[in-house]
Amino acid sequence: MKRFRRHGHESQRDRVKQELFQFNKTVEHGFPHQPSALSYSPTLQLLAIGTRSGAIKLFGAPGVEFMGLHDENAAVTQVHFLPHQVELVTLLDDNSLHMWTLRAHQGVSELLEIGRFTLTGPPGAPPSVTRVTAVLAHSSGELLLLGTEGGHVFIVEVPGFRELEERNISLDQVASRVPDSYIGRRNLEHVEALQENPVDPNQVIIGYGRGLMVIWDLDRQCALQHIPATQQLESVWWTEDGHFILSSHSDGSYCQWTVGREDVNEEVEKSDIPYGHFPCKAISKIVQLPTQEGPPFLMFSGGMPRASYGDRHCITVIHSKTHVALDFTSRIIDFFAIRDGPQHTGDPSALVVLVEEELVVIDLQTEGWPVIQTPYLVPLHSSAITCSHHVSTIPLKLWERIIAAGDLQKTHYSKKQWPITGGQNLAPDPPQRDLLLTGHEDGTVRFWDASGVCLYPMYKLSTAGVFHTDADPNDNMNQGSEGEWPPFRKVGCFDPYSDDPRLGIQKVHLCKYSGYLTVAGTAGQILVLELNDEAAEQTVEAKVVDLLQGQEGFRWKGHTRLDVRDEPVLFPPGFQPFSLVQCQPPAVVTALNLHSEWKLVAFGTSHGFGLFDYQQKNTVLVKCTLNPSDQLAMEGPLSRVKSIKKSLRQSFRRIRRSRVSLRKHHVNNAAKLQEANARLEAELAEMELAPVQRKIEARSSDDSFTGLVRTLYFADTFLSDSSHNTPSLWAGTNGGGVFAYMLRLPPVEHRADEAVTAQPAKEIQLMHRAPVVAIVVLDGHGSPLPEPLEVAHDLARSPDMQGSHHLLVISEEQFKVFTLPKVSAKMKLKLTAIDGSRVRRVGVAWFGSSRTEDYGESGLVVLTNQGDLHVVSLPTVKMQVQYPCIRREDVSGIASCVFTKHGQGFYLISPSEFERFSLSTRYVVEPRCLVEAPLHRNSSSHHRPQADGASSAHRTLRPDSEDSEVLQEIQKSLEADQTSFVENNVSAVA
Repeated sequence: MKRFRRHGHESQRDRVKQELFQFNKTVEHGFPHQPSALSYSPTLQLLAIGTRSGAIKLFGAPGVEFMGLHDENAAVTQVHFLPHQVELVTLLDDNSLHMWTLRAHQGVSELLEIGRFTLTGPPGAPPSVTRVTAVLAHSSGELLLLGTEGGHVFIVEVPGFRELEERNISLDQVASRVPDSYIGRRNLEHVEALQENPVDPNQVIIGYGRGLMVIWDLDRQCALQHIPATQQLESVWWTEDGHFILSSHSDGSYCQWTVGREDVNEEVEKSDIPYGHFPCKAISKIVQLPTQEGPPFLMFSGGMPRASYGDRHCITVIHSKTHVALDFTSRIIDFFAIRDGPQHTGDPSALVVLVEEELVVIDLQTEGWPVIQTPYLVPLHSSAITCSHHVSTIPLKLWERIIAAGDLQKTHYSKKQWPITGGQNLAPDPPQRDLLLTGHEDGTVRFWDASGVCLYPMYKLSTAGVFHTDADPNDNMNQGSEGEWPPFRKVGCFDPYSDDPRLGIQKVHLCKYSGYLTVAGTAGQILVLELNDEAAEQTVEAKVVDLLQGQEGFRWKGHTRLDVRDEPVLFPPGFQPFSLVQCQPPAVVTALNLHSEWKLVAFGTSHGFGLFDYQQKNTVLVKCTLNPSDQLAMEGPLSRVKSIKKSLRQSFRRIRRSRVSLRKHHVNNAAKLQEANARLEAELAEMELAPVQRKIEARSSDDSFTGLVRTLYFADTFLSDSSHNTPSLWAGTNGGGVFAYMLRLPPVEHRADEAVTAQPAKEIQLMHRAPVVAIVVLDGHGSPLPEPLEVAHDLARSPDMQGSHHLLVISEEQFKVFTLPKVSAKMKLKLTAIDGSRVRRVGVAWFGSSRTEDYGESGLVVLTNQGDLHVVSLPTVKMQVQYPCIRREDVSGIASCVFTKHGQGFYLISPSEFERFSLSTRYVVEPRCLVEAPLHRNSSSHHRPQADGASSAHRTLRPDSEDSEVLQEIQKSLEADQTSFVENNVSAVA
């Protein structure tokens, strides 16, 4: 009977778990790492980006996002949308072609791979014959033209990837008709470019690497015209009226050629080297677009003078008398222009540029051509991310004030709406307002709207103005000097260079109720800031805190502190610093906490911790935690690598000495030598593999950095006796030490006059000396104590002060519960020791039930060094669920993880991207969007070349059909036929 009850209880608990917990990786925020290809569909109004890791990402209107990943671990080199369809083709650097489609499923679209294909040449042919170098998706939507390294053009029917051998264009067919006078006739080289005639889809131009261009008639299968350029070819562009062809070349020149029916070897009509007669770099791509009134827009990438500006990444835009060289801070991948009008044939409205580290969109219709703010694909790493902090459920008033401050920083952006608008965002509005704060290497803190699918930039705070740095305040990066040639203009926000590495932000803490913010940096600086809607000029005085407390025998070998400005500084509207604490020695701040109700900030470094009263600007408490034997803590982060190398050298010297000693005394003892070698290997293994393979064992108090403060925690709880609660501060160290201090706060009416005092109350030393990662106090109901001011704002119930409180100490190796105020051990949960699991990140989260609106549970969310996520119940401290999340080799990803209060989290999957995940069934943020297939084609599709034996399933829908119901039925029929056709081909390929 007991067994039956227990089994019933477990099955009920399993049902509750299913209602509370579910793991999903939901969306990637930020800019794709190492982009390698770009494409745009004017009819779908979707942007596609391929990456070196084989990912393909599609973006439309804000919130419309899709992602696919190729099975092959190969870079995406080209992406092409099939005109007027929801399919696109990718080319990888392993020479494989892949067909993708957006298919509707349960009301939303999914990006699916539906076919793959690799060109195969005749037996014995070299690989260059079929190595694809150029792809043209024909306007009929039924053909792909594939130019190869061997100079051939293969024609393939899509979406089934059937090669039409009888229509292929061989190099011999072309070379045999090249005029004898052409100097490159013997070796035309690879196919560099393929372009379709905008007014006659039967004509394409084939551009060869040596420079020759051939206009080819697809129906008649013959050359119509040879264009004998002699410079190495980079790209071609057929003008919209079909009358001219532009070619760009490796010497920085571009040429304009007249298209004629007769094959006449006339001279080039126009040739130009835009940036002078000195050697120039290649113009890698050229585009010319007409305007309804006035001259056309000419855009090209590259072409800079090699000696003077060969290191610049530029796109030149010329229109009428305006000539600008847009200067980017990273390598240009590709660009395209968006045009106005329902048929996308109007004036160019925006220039979209993909560079290696960001996406930049230029408004071409507003004077000055300003940049349009991107709602997604924002480079999170414009300066390297050093820390993150998430704040859930922001009050509306604070949200609006942050937005207002951010808007004042965005006046240089265009007022124009985001021009990429494809698809429908079907995701519900976010239930709450969430902020993600990222600290950066250059001393900035960026505020992001993390409520929905798009991580949108709201506001940027810079702390550099408080200090003297090498930056020149008069240095304007945006404008070139008057009369400069080339006429450079800096664009983009990616700027990885920091004026001073000491400015780097290490810890951030925001109180959403009071608007107070504290940030701490690499050189021991802690700033307290307040949100102000007006600009203010003020002096920020530094309060120096000596964490060594006069201990002798220690000499700091690391960096010096930052110099604080003595003169008043004008701070713009937003968060403005009013108090500064400077730790001495100026080590990295490793722990930070803010209690805005008590007006206190706690901070810790590798030397100790302190408590600062930012209302009275007084130091309340200083505690040195430095172990007398810990000299490594005095070297600072910049000398850490040196110390590792030093210990390696010492190990090798020890071995060398032992070997010399053995030889000197003629002791032929192989065992001793073997033991010495084993000792060296053990030391190396301990250093390199410790994070994964270390077993639980008692650590020596002589271990380095035992005094490093890992966590700080404020609590109103019972320390002296069980009937009087008191404010307290708790600190946990790397050596397994926990320090508790009782705080005496004066009454509110005397808070500004009387001093806050602190006295030691408790001290705990964990037996295994494992680093203390987090501390939580549980109230009489077993619930974590609410945040400061949370109860005052009626957003949390008052903690239960009648029952016993408990202290939960989370070390890297176990969760241990102590009773308060006696601090006697009550229960513990050990993490698995055999596989070396250690706690890396901890957060308290509320998990709401997916079935019952008013039921939920608090739990601890834990991330281990193995990359696994655990949820631990409170107050029973039992393991609930476990999910693999991050590869254990991804140390930086694990270190960057941050949890939300509602069971979600973020971690860096690259320097520029956050992966968002959810452990909750109720709170999930993920894209839900729909892209519908266009029913109409443009008029040029009437004149498409008919593929021999083409299936009727791929015929084009006629735009002149008036009966929409019949049209929709035909469309459904076509989609069904196409699906079965593709699936048959996919299975054949597989």
